[in-house]
Amino acid sequence: MNIHEYQAKSILKQFGVRVPEGVLVEEGPDLAARAEKAAKDLHATRNNAVWVVKAQIHAGGRGKAGGVKVCKDVASAVAASQEIIGKTLVTPQTGAQGKKVHKVWIEEGSAIARELYLGVVLDRSTSQVIMMASTEGGMEIEEVAHSHPEKIVRVSIDPTTGYQAFHGRKLAKALGLTAEQTKEAVAFFGGIFRCFMEKDCAQVEINPLIVTQAGNLAALDAKLNFDDNALYRHPEIVAMRDLLEENAQDVEASKYELAYIALDGNIGCLVNGAGLAMATMDIIKLHGGEPANFLDVGGGASKEKVAHAFKIILKDPKVKAILVNIFGGIMKCDIIAEGVIAAARELQLQVPLVVRLEGTNVEKGKEILAGSGLKITPADGLTDAAKKVVAAAKGA
Repeated sequence: MNIHEYQAKSILKQFGVRVPEGVLVEEGPDLAARAEKAAKDLHATRNNAVWVVKAQIHAGGRGKAGGVKVCKDVASAVAASQEIIGKTLVTPQTGAQGKKVHKVWIEEGSAIARELYLGVVLDRSTSQVIMMASTEGGMEIEEVAHSHPEKIVRVSIDPTTGYQAFHGRKLAKALGLTAEQTKEAVAFFGGIFRCFMEKDCAQVEINPLIVTQAGNLAALDAKLNFDDNALYRHPEIVAMRDLLEENAQDVEASKYELAYIALDGNIGCLVNGAGLAMATMDIIKLHGGEPANFLDVGGGASKEKVAHAFKIILKDPKVKAILVNIFGGIMKCDIIAEGVIAAARELQLQVPLVVRLEGTNVEKGKEILAGSGLKITPADGLTDAAKKVVAAAKGA
């Protein structure tokens, strides 16, 4: 799960991490008046001479797309807010469709002396937490890793013993910080690490991490995303979810506890089990097709859950055929068959449907499908199913 920059900064502050102060302004009536009040309130409390208006979307590269404006007065901050809110930003992370901006963060300007980079991720191969730092702040870390890998220093931290001062000193030395700044950095990096661990983050990225002209460290930008499997422990994080930033099908799938990811192809996939779903997508591609989605209905899906899964698949206008691939264990094939038929009838299914069933009650499931009177193409085995659905999607 991702959150916005302003939300990430509010969390980091809880762990003693210095961030610039700002005020959120959302779309809606009286936008100009609310933006003006936000800019004036910020000046009243911070006495800043510069305002930075920043689009709040779940994507990087906002500045190059026109989503970050530096303003020298309140009137300019108001104008920038009006310009950015409602705008669709296209960045390398949004895809060609872009993302519409619904809110901006009006932030105090920072006097920047240096721009650095700091990131925290989990290395699953070693079960260690990795803190990465680089002097190349403000750049995409992937670009730095490709062009100047020697400029990235990595520190491995055993989660059982946790962050220690020597970890911070190693990072500070690599960043070329002074002795005084190193003292601050040890505490600063420690706060980042505690945030990562205590909030069950999947990633923390501070880019840029700045050194101000006064010599202090601050997180000028912040990206936090979280392990979805741990969100049950963090209702305060779940409350930060912005459904406007997510794919509509993803949002609907989450309501019914379906694992759904939209892809670029035209063959809808309804499968039980993540491993089988991956294998299904692979064999579709092997036979010349392109999957339109990953969709795992789980091991114990009900007839109603299957029907909802169908609805989600069919909301994608690119879908030209659907493959249902079920291995019945806990989930019985006859229950799946009933769900498929119910969904096909309710939705007046027009696209070709190929169904492959194996496992518990498979013969009963096949009988139910055969007796439905619907145009359902049965398949014997995964290869047969893939060939038939690819041919159907191509109109053969």
